[in-house]
Amino acid sequence: MNKENSLEEEILASFERGEWQSTPHLDEEIARFSAMASASLTKNKRVNIRISSRDLEDLQAKAAEEAIPYQTLMASVLHKFVTGRLVEVSPGQTDKVGS
Repeated sequence: MNKENSLEEEILASFERGEWQSTPHLDEEIARFSAMASASLTKNKRVNIRISSRDLEDLQAKAAEEAIPYQTLMASVLHKFVTGRLVEVSPGQTDKVGS
């Protein structure tokens, strides 16, 4: 059995075990990923910055959780900041940062 067939069988078995769930707010997720794709395709300037190794590691970990490249996450955070969509969470508030 080749690698692709094996992967397909694993996916099918997982689906049949009921391990897959619908994505809540699918339209919002589609819009979010569409915006990320558009942003990554329209980049036309390069910027070099120096940040602490700890911050970079944290960014890479967060990007891995979101299943996106860390540069894309950085660009997204900066874009949200300059467009006013990145909001600061007050102490004691449990909402996530961003939109």
